[in-house]
Formats: sequence, structure tokens, C-alpha cells
Amino acid sequence: MKKTVKILSLASIFLAFSVNADVQLKDNTEILGKWNLYAEAIKLDGEQKAVKIEWDFQSDGTLQTTSTDSVGRTKEMKIAIKYSVENGEIKKQAAPGREKYDSCKVLEKDDSKMTLKCSGMFFFLKKL
Repeated sequence: MKKTVKILSLASIFLAFSVNADVQLKDNTEILGKWNLYAEAIKLDGEQKAVKIEWDFQSDGTLQTTSTDSVGRTKEMKIAIKYSVENGEIKKQAAPGREKYDSCKVLEKDDSKMTLKCSGMFFFLKKL
């Protein structure tokens, strides 16, 4: 009986750590292409704000962002920033022309979706 309790305790600890483990990217080939950033949130399980942004991770280290203004003031804005994959995370330029970079941990990823945590914001993306 004691042995069963110990095994169950160890199994529950292992599962708790594996659920919260980040995805470690090997290189940028795992994220290349166009992604629809459809929502952002302050908390992972909090209220999501719908957004219309396309991220295009290019092989030359350029992240081409295209955002659509839902109010219609600017219609569409395109901005190219630099990015790289380092230590399993995405490092992207905080603003064009600045050498400050934001680290984004990949919390979840499969062939069709990806969840990122970047400087206190969570981004929810679908592959286009």
C-alpha cells in the first residue's frame, strides 16, 4: 500500500512538471511561414482580446507583421522586424530599428497552432 502511494505521488509530480513544460524550438524551421495571431491576453487562462495580425516568419530572420485595424483608421499596417531562435525561444525585435529584443517562450505548439508568452502578454496563433 505504501509503495502504491509513493508511486502515485511521484507520477503526479512528474505530470505536473510535464504539463507546464515549455516547448524548446531547435531552430526557425519549426515556425517558418505565415501565422494568424488571432488573440492576445494578459493571463494564459484569462479573457482573450481578438486581434487581426499576420506574422510571417521568413528564413532570413525577418518577421513581417501585417495588422488590420478593426476600426478602419489605418486599414492595414505592415512592419518588418528581426527575429531569431535562441535557447529554444523566439527573440524578436521590440520595435523596428531598435536593438532591444523581446524573448517569447513557446508554451504550446503543434502543426496548426502555437501559444507564446512574450513580456507579460500571451499570444495565440494559428498556422495559415
